[in-house]
Amino acid sequence: MSCPPARVLVRRCACVALAILILAASPGAQVAGGPGAPASQTARFDAPAVRLVLLIAVDQFRPDYLSRFGPPEGGLKTLLTRGAVFTSAYLEHGTTVTAVGHSTMLTGSTPAVSGIIENTWYERATKTTVESITDSTVQIVGAAASGGVGASPRRLLVPTLGDQIKMASAAAPGTPLAPRVIGISLKDRSAILPAGHAADAAYFFRGGRFVTSTYYRPALPAWVEAVNARRIADTYAGKQWTFDGGAHAYPATTGAALDAAVAASPAGNELVLAVATAALEHEQLGQRGVTDVLTVSFSANDSVGHAYGPESPEVRDITHQTDRQLQTLLDEVERRVGLRQTLIAFTADHGVAPRPEAATALRIPGGRFPATVVSDAIESALVAKYGAGPWIEKAPSLANIYLDVALIDGKGLDRAEVRRVAAEAVSRVPHVARVYTRDAILSGAVPRETISERITRGYHRDRSGDLHVLLEPHWIAGGANATHGTPYGYDAHIPLILMGPGIVPGRYRDHVALQDLAQTLAAVLEVEPPSGAQGRVLAEALRTDGGSGANAADPAAAGRTPPAHRRNAP
Repeated sequence: MSCPPARVLVRRCACVALAILILAASPGAQVAGGPGAPASQTARFDAPAVRLVLLIAVDQFRPDYLSRFGPPEGGLKTLLTRGAVFTSAYLEHGTTVTAVGHSTMLTGSTPAVSGIIENTWYERATKTTVESITDSTVQIVGAAASGGVGASPRRLLVPTLGDQIKMASAAAPGTPLAPRVIGISLKDRSAILPAGHAADAAYFFRGGRFVTSTYYRPALPAWVEAVNARRIADTYAGKQWTFDGGAHAYPATTGAALDAAVAASPAGNELVLAVATAALEHEQLGQRGVTDVLTVSFSANDSVGHAYGPESPEVRDITHQTDRQLQTLLDEVERRVGLRQTLIAFTADHGVAPRPEAATALRIPGGRFPATVVSDAIESALVAKYGAGPWIEKAPSLANIYLDVALIDGKGLDRAEVRRVAAEAVSRVPHVARVYTRDAILSGAVPRETISERITRGYHRDRSGDLHVLLEPHWIAGGANATHGTPYGYDAHIPLILMGPGIVPGRYRDHVALQDLAQTLAAVLEVEPPSGAQGRVLAEALRTDGGSGANAADPAAAGRTPPAHRRNAP
């Protein structure tokens, strides 16, 4: 059957609430579907076709990883064989980093609308560098020490799919029949941004513990405290991460160094998996007769990719282990909710460039670029033409260089002219491909082709800098062994797979964008898309015959034996 529209869900919530009250008032009455109950034993009311929306993101996961390291045997195989696989999915924004990718997934918005322009950027009003989730009005909850700066989604200017599902519900927030939205990741931005403004919680890893912030709740729930009490990271002390081709030793003693080493290895994803499976159990996600949302982002892959590069045996190994971990997550969803009642989206926030050394070994042009060369060129040109500086107020990255507008105005200069002179100077620096000024981007005076259009979508008029400098392909700035952040294919090409009710399995080769995901999920759920969504509905992968597409998530459909507790389920 097709997924019921939001107005039907509202009526059902009211009916279910009445039923639960009647049962609760009856002596000895029990409601099926309590914590730990299998999906086949959940309450027998008229539940929606989609009981759980599950977003799975793997940080820095290129689509060629789906096959590059051999045929997958776990969760990736499940997704590839039962899902709608979009082989030409791309990020359509210019700065391909974690915060931007995660903010796009369930908003359907690029930075020009969402306001999330980078992981960090310079805020002229306060003259400080801020993070995408920085919020000094809230505090971290559950940390062993201070926990650092508070975090929330307040810098995100648009709602998410989870926010839309919440708005479509007649149940009061926080009540048993209200939709629940939870985000989980090692990284704060990866947990917070996909979950949205109305989320019940976002849990992320700080100081060796999973924490949240007072934006969501005043204290950690008991089940998160229980996961923290297991001290999973400490169990790796003195052990080794072994893989085909080598090994890396974990620190011998517990503490910050061990926590960091675990988070930068496949073991880091085990921590995320532990919290995600506990959330399914204790929050009863997808088991209460309403549509819930769980976003799970595996961050360790990004740390490994930066440290060793996409060609490394370490990346090969963490990809294999992620494949196994994904199947563990899917098996838990099957046990508690049922995959046939779960709408799954699998994707990544960005790809990664080959290490320049690997490219040049194949005679592909590339190299490492000292970012100070750009700043030096700007200062030299502006000092020569207009006098003493410094002319750069802040340059957190090549994608966002902020000139000192107070100095420009104080000298009575034209801001656009000063930007033009600076851009011309940078354009003469070797291995700089293009320089975009604020004026050219906002006026539309940029080439009408893919790269420039991505740069334009990534520019926010109130938050972005005066200049965006783009290097030639395979040239990277910064000290990381490998990195990402450009609109080039190796950074912008991502995996995108949908699976579950309403989805037609198969391979789809036409160009699609990450901002299409929120629109498509909203169409399946029949809720209003997020207000900032810019993409299209991927109608080619949606059922049109009124069916729910249940067979797409049937374990038998891919030749795997269903878990024992599901084999005889009705």
